Amino acid sequence: MDKQHIQPINRRDFLKIVGVSSAATAPLLSGCSSKGATDVASIPQGEVPTDKMTYRTSPKGERISLLGYGCMRWPTLEEPDANGNVIDQEEVNRLVDYAIAHGVNYFDTSPVYVRGQSERATGIALAKYPRESYYLATKLSNFSEWSRENSIAMYKQSFENLQTDYFDYYLLHSIGNGGIETFRARYIDNHMIEYLMAEREAGRIRNLGWSFHGTKEVFDEVLAMHDTVHWDFVQIQMNYVDWRHATGRNVNADYLYAELQKRNIPAIIMEPILGGRLANVPEHVAIRLKQRKPQSSIGSWAFRFAGNPEGVLTVLSGMTYMEHLQDNIRTYSPLESLNEEELAFLEETAQLMMRYPTIPCNDCQYCMPCPYGIDIPGVLLHYNKCVNEGNVPKSSQDENYREARRAYLIGYDRSVPRLRQASHCTGCAECNKHCPQSIDIPQEMRRIDSFVEQLRQETL
Repeated sequence: MDKQHIQPINRRDFLKIVGVSSAATAPLLSGCSSKGATDVASIPQGEVPTDKMTYRTSPKGERISLLGYGCMRWPTLEEPDANGNVIDQEEVNRLVDYAIAHGVNYFDTSPVYVRGQSERATGIALAKYPRESYYLATKLSNFSEWSRENSIAMYKQSFENLQTDYFDYYLLHSIGNGGIETFRARYIDNHMIEYLMAEREAGRIRNLGWSFHGTKEVFDEVLAMHDTVHWDFVQIQMNYVDWRHATGRNVNADYLYAELQKRNIPAIIMEPILGGRLANVPEHVAIRLKQRKPQSSIGSWAFRFAGNPEGVLTVLSGMTYMEHLQDNIRTYSPLESLNEEELAFLEETAQLMMRYPTIPCNDCQYCMPCPYGIDIPGVLLHYNKCVNEGNVPKSSQDENYREARRAYLIGYDRSVPRLRQASHCTGCAECNKHCPQSIDIPQEMRRIDSFVEQLRQETL
């Protein structure tokens, strides 16, 4: 669509299109929320095709659905059951059944996801399907204890959890955290690389690769091992913001993707919507996207971008809700490729997104549990949500300051219990070494706590 053909859209028409109720836009009633309720409500409804999924073929001839199911955000119970299970297994089964019925055949999990219970829940949900009908990925997530003995034990436990005798895709998990020295300790010094290569030779691993969060130097050094290890794939963070504007120690995705393409290594994509931030954008950015495709969700733009390059094998999405799963299936059934003008439009959108001082938290939960009980993602995501909604008051001179202040404080207390708020941070920095986005978490806790205390001191 040419720019001159874009019709202006006012806020009333925008809200009608996205389906956001008046309650969801009234901060005095609901406050800011970090739980993503409004993005579910704003997803367009319509037919969900069962036979139009886009597939990509791997170098080994595997036909992979472009939409991959990331199992890091399985739905959870309000309280653990009598056996200590935190995952809602019935809902997981329903989501997996629906995904498979609509063409999704790639499932990605890890021993550390959802308090260590994701693998088991995923294995239960997939157990009734023929093993050759889907592709299963998991990881060696030996973050804190990387002895050879512990690493092998973790690897073997994954077979039991997932009820399988082989992994289609096996990853060295989150390469880059701690720098190249940590990588060598986790995989080189303990000879785990040789062990996993032997497992691949034996057929218990079909494809061996790694996921990356770190510096360019680490990426380049690990990628250079391709000549001896032969990496079958690499999992990278890619979206239309990180393509050229990666924050922290992360590397621009256009560089990562280009380096993989030089070696004909398929890319698997994680964080296509930046932990939800590209589905919950500031209102003026949402209006901009809706003007272009009124009947498509905000998040579908990000998924189209992530799936657009031909070297992308699959795009992972952690779909907690059925509405998210259905919308993503629509986006990839089939994929509507982006043209050059649309890519330029998304680059302009990325530049607009970069003007807003959100914290690059993707809700990966790697920082959890906090030894002092703080809900770190809850604190950060609430702040981001309120930034996007314009409910982070900067000065009492601001228009609607009183309403924005009430919205922030009410939403904060509702989404994060008082005993788990930023005020209880001791600054131990135990969380920092686990954060793939290189957030200085204690610093952000202090900043947010000071901001909240300033708001609380004023009379409501």
